[in-house]
Amino acid sequence: MKSFTYERARTPAEAAASVAKIPGAKFLAGGTNLLDLMKLEIETPTHLVDVQDIGLDTIEDTAEGGLRIGALVSNTALASDKRVRRDYGVLSRAIVAGASGQLRNKATTAGNLLQRTRCSYFYDTNMACNKRQPGSGCAAIQGFSRQLAVIGTSDSCIATYPGDMAIALRVLDATIGTVKPDGATRTIPMADFHRLPGDTPQIDNVLERGELITHVDLPRPIGGQHFYKKVRDRASYAFALVSVAAVIQPDGKMRAAFGGMAPKPWRVEAAEAGLHEDRAAAMETIFAGARPTEENAFKIPLAQRALASVVAQTRS
Repeated sequence: MKSFTYERARTPAEAAASVAKIPGAKFLAGGTNLLDLMKLEIETPTHLVDVQDIGLDTIEDTAEGGLRIGALVSNTALASDKRVRRDYGVLSRAIVAGASGQLRNKATTAGNLLQRTRCSYFYDTNMACNKRQPGSGCAAIQGFSRQLAVIGTSDSCIATYPGDMAIALRVLDATIGTVKPDGATRTIPMADFHRLPGDTPQIDNVLERGELITHVDLPRPIGGQHFYKKVRDRASYAFALVSVAAVIQPDGKMRAAFGGMAPKPWRVEAAEAGLHEDRAAAMETIFAGARPTEENAFKIPLAQRALASVVAQTRS
């Protein structure tokens, strides 16, 4: 691990300003991903701004009938909140499906959204990786790609987004609130937060330099039945080969977002109307343009079966 300086911020605005003014600075919250990357010298921040003392650790009702989740709410606290379990079951189930209890106790809502890919070539500093070292190439494209993305990829990167929580937030139409170094705030739809790799795979999301996530807003509950199906190589503590967050609404219509398939949570709203009428055709639309490798082409039929498994669990 390379040397760095450290400070503890007292307010969100102070934290954002500190990261913006110091080249190479990063925010530190739970540290469950960043510290691992620092030990491997994949991330080499010159300065860490600890945000654990700035508040942002509560879950509050909103005037619109939804919930506001502070950026520093732990995964454990979020998954166990009675309002989340009652009204946003897909979110609670997705969080519990991820990591281990110890990690969920430390991992934060914002940090979970910002976690980086677990592509083995990204983690191996002896291999070419455009996400880690732009312009070096992508060893994964001609390498072992079983775990990697089948859609939303580019000639520069085929890494997947690894998280579970974000898949559920995507199906719930969550929004992300931020504060910029100048004190300005903005709201980012979950659909727009993570970026596809294109020619700049090193840029994972749309945050600007020094911009700090302050909260995630959930809209008014949509009711219905909530499911999170995660298919992985072992029963626990493993990233998804395929996951599906699904909500069967009271009117019978379905929402579905997929994990393990793309560089971001994958949802195609335009195809969802057909999920309860002609699921096979809808799935073809959802994964139209996929570019699987020989090793991960199985993911598309696996996603279809995972969704079918969810439908089979629904109550009449």
